[in-house]
Amino acid sequence: MLRLDLHDAVRRVGVEADRRSAEAEVIRRLPDDLAASLVDLGLFRAWVAKRYGGWELPLTPVLDAIEELSWHDGATGWCAMIGATSSLACGYLDPAWATEIYGPHRAVTGGYAMPAVPARPVEGGLMVSGRWQWGSFSHHCTWLGGGCFIVDAAGKRAAREDGVAFPFVFFERSQVTLLDTWRVSGLRGTGSTDYQVTDAFVPEGRWVEFLGRDPVIDSPLYRFPFIGALALGVCSVALGLARRAYDELVALAGGKRPAQSSRTLAERAVVQAQVAEAEAAYRSARALVREVVAEAWEVAASGEPLPPEHRRLIRLAATNATQRSAYAVDLMYHAAGGSAIHESSPLQRVWRDVNVVTQHGMVAARTFEPVGRMALGLPTDPTQL
Repeated sequence: MLRLDLHDAVRRVGVEADRRSAEAEVIRRLPDDLAASLVDLGLFRAWVAKRYGGWELPLTPVLDAIEELSWHDGATGWCAMIGATSSLACGYLDPAWATEIYGPHRAVTGGYAMPAVPARPVEGGLMVSGRWQWGSFSHHCTWLGGGCFIVDAAGKRAAREDGVAFPFVFFERSQVTLLDTWRVSGLRGTGSTDYQVTDAFVPEGRWVEFLGRDPVIDSPLYRFPFIGALALGVCSVALGLARRAYDELVALAGGKRPAQSSRTLAERAVVQAQVAEAEAAYRSARALVREVVAEAWEVAASGEPLPPEHRRLIRLAATNATQRSAYAVDLMYHAAGGSAIHESSPLQRVWRDVNVVTQHGMVAARTFEPVGRMALGLPTDPTQL
């Protein structure tokens, strides 16, 4: 269970984030005091191991908190998701580094996990130079990571003798330069700017590998696949946005009369059908996520490794939830008519935000291909799920 006061605290931060969403969009990141309030919630400790001072909670209550924050403001929910999911790395890290990175009470990590930059083995560690995109909440992280691929002296991809091939390495904040590139349509307040390092030395072991590696800490939370947990976090943002769009349209429909019409939106048959369809899309998608998570968590809690079929279903549920959420938001946005385009309407912000969420690689529509391939019995690498 979460702390008894966390749900109320999430709402308090959410209300403030909603009120200041326009400010966050202008500066293209969360204001410093709002970011501090988000850290104060403790969500960034929720999936940190108990041995490092974290809570080591199950997935569902944290996913619920991410969804609730996203209902209030998609950017704040997204930042919460990034900090929470990236903290799962502590279960894979060398304990000494995990203590240094995640031990401090206000530790926050983030970064782009997929291998995008070369890392060259040197005496005592790795030397890294390169640039990543999607550095969400990076202005407020205490450590930033980046996905790398190991190269040899000639610059060709080649795993180290110990098998390290695709490490997600951690950088001290002083090693990282944030670039002013986050000029986008939605999720503007996330500060998801590009970032780079130049000849950054990463000491031995200050990295993790998520694919094909067993966690250092043997507990249900870290037996759960990291990529699956990330996908579930992303779709929780989309679910929160879908619920907000539905609530906004329902609140609007009883009083708004379209131009040259004597009937309110609520009295129009097409809007009635759209509202019902949006609710069904949100509720069914969310129900599948909760069902799949519960089943997978039961296996993880038993001490058994998660079978490929559970990994497949997690990614199926996460992608479906994101795509159905975007569909529900689209229905509500168009049902609202011209009033939805104004900056004063939360619907326009929600519509922009959810259409950015759908572009994340963990939940993009193309994710249906490998999960469908597995369902058809065709050879598929389950570690990619």
